[in-house]
Amino acid sequence: MDFTDEERNGLYKAIHTRRDVRTRFTPEPIPDTVLARILHAAHRAPSVGFSQPWNFILVRDLATRRRIRESFDAERERSSAMLEGERRSAYDSLKLEGIMESFVNICVTYDPTRFGPFVIGRTSIPQTGVYSVCCAVQNLWLAARSEGVGVGWVSILSNDTIRECLRLPPHVEPVAYLCVGYVEEFAPKPDLEAAGWLPRTRLSSVVAFERWEGEPGTSWEPLRGTLDGTD
Repeated sequence: MDFTDEERNGLYKAIHTRRDVRTRFTPEPIPDTVLARILHAAHRAPSVGFSQPWNFILVRDLATRRRIRESFDAERERSSAMLEGERRSAYDSLKLEGIMESFVNICVTYDPTRFGPFVIGRTSIPQTGVYSVCCAVQNLWLAARSEGVGVGWVSILSNDTIRECLRLPPHVEPVAYLCVGYVEEFAPKPDLEAAGWLPRTRLSSVVAFERWEGEPGTSWEPLRGTLDGTD
C-alpha cells in the first residue's frame, strides 16, 4: 500500500510540528470519536513479540488530578534545588505541565506479564517491553497532532504517587503521564528551544557510519551532505 504525496507530506508535517504542550490548553472537550481514533492509533504501535504490553488509563476526575499536580509541585521543587543561579531562575520560570488545564490526562503503563513470561525478542533485552510502550506513546502523540489535539508528557512526578492514585497493580509500571487537549495554537518551535534552555542538535552531529563516531567513506558522503538540509 503506497502513500500518495499528500499522505506522505501529512505524516511528515505531523512529525515536524508535534509539540510537547504544557501551555495554551483550551477547555474545549475532545469528542469521543476523536479520542477513540487517537487511542486506536496508539494501540496499533509496534511491540516486541506482538506483546502489546500497554494500558491507557483516562483521568478526568479533578481530585485525582490535584493529587498528581501536588506530586509534580513537590518533585519540581526537588529538581529546582539541584540548580543554582540563573539556571535555577530559568528553570523555575518554565511552565512544565498542564495537568489541571488539559481536557484529559492519560497514564500509559507497561505490563510485563501480558501473554506470560516468554515474549519473543524480549529474552535478551528486557527493556524492549518498555520501549514498546514508548512506541505507543509516539503513535498517540502523532495521531493527536493530526487531529489538532495537544499532548504534554509530564515526567516530573513520583511513580509511587501515580501508583497510589490510579491503583496500579504491583507488577504494572507507569511509563508516561500525558496531558491531552485542544490548544490555542501549536508553537513554531518546542518551548524549551524557544526559551533558550537547549539548542536543537544538528542531525549530522548524531549520525555515524559503520561504527561509533565513524566518518563517512566515499559511498556515504553524498548522504552526509544532505543530512542538515531535510528539516
